[in-house]
Amino acid sequence: MLASKPIRFLAALGLAAVGYAQQDSAAYVGSQTCKACHPAPYERQSKSEHAGALYRAAEHPLAGSFPATGEWLRPPNIQFQFQMRPDFRVRATDGQDRMDLPVEWAFGSGQQAVTFVTRVNEDWYLEHYWSYYAAPHSWGPTPGQQDLKAEDLPRAMGQIYKTLDPASGIRGCFECHSTGPVTWSAARELRPGEAGVHCESCHGPGRRHAQTTLAKDIDNPKRRSAAALNQFCGRCHRPPGGDTSKVDWNYAWNVRHQPVYLSESACFRKSRGKLSCLTCHDPHDPLRRNDAAYYEEKCARCHNEKTQPPAVECRRAGSGGCLDCHMPRVSPQAYLQFTNHWIGVYGVGAKLKPVR
Repeated sequence: MLASKPIRFLAALGLAAVGYAQQDSAAYVGSQTCKACHPAPYERQSKSEHAGALYRAAEHPLAGSFPATGEWLRPPNIQFQFQMRPDFRVRATDGQDRMDLPVEWAFGSGQQAVTFVTRVNEDWYLEHYWSYYAAPHSWGPTPGQQDLKAEDLPRAMGQIYKTLDPASGIRGCFECHSTGPVTWSAARELRPGEAGVHCESCHGPGRRHAQTTLAKDIDNPKRRSAAALNQFCGRCHRPPGGDTSKVDWNYAWNVRHQPVYLSESACFRKSRGKLSCLTCHDPHDPLRRNDAAYYEEKCARCHNEKTQPPAVECRRAGSGGCLDCHMPRVSPQAYLQFTNHWIGVYGVGAKLKPVR
């Protein structure tokens, strides 16, 4: 699900995702140039999920884990097989006809899943029906496609997207999963400047800074206010604003739009600009998965005995309960989980919208 649901969400807010990628490609120098002067943050950021947002499919670090044996059924009768060598391909048959397609691009670091994309021609790209899910080490339907009918063999291969459609074109997906402008090759295919989200995605084009080494010649997101950071990160993670009455807060997939949900939190609104994305997340580091203590230390900076004493229920629960209760994980489908950034008090069994 690379475009359809996210774009509809943006439309509800009356917003569009824009960023540095619209600027001149000559202004970008690439993360290897940044590494020369900033080796430590480069090495840390290179291990992050952002850095692994896009690969050539055969070069994905998890390519060796993609199942390449056996057959996989898409109802009612489409049989799939995968081939990893000498190149990455997917084959399908309905018992009469066969299709054989290359698998070109891999979207996602693979912490949870990897979705695949292939160019059909200069007007269309295919989002493959099968995605790789890390938890079961197996193939499964790509989010958004599980309920689509395989009416014939071509449509069984996946969902097609216009290359340059301003509302739902695949180019926007490449722009958020790569660094620098996405350009056209001589063969009329999309070419990301640098695969994955690296230095210049957040700091902007670095040529002038590389020449002068002056801090004023490079963007630093830390200079932004909390609200501006929400908009900034929201370029790809969805920005808050617009008519939120049109947002379906009961739709589990929307939870992955963290800036929108954070902006609804009382913690965010009452912090007077102290709480932002950067309060809990160092953009140069991977997510601290399964490290609740790290994040709860951030909570305790405001919610402690001296400032805002925890509720009686929190004291009874002891340590380890802040995130589970106030930022519950939501699973819109099997093998995928997203933390709800609408920090609040949730009812029993409720994970989508807090009661306060």
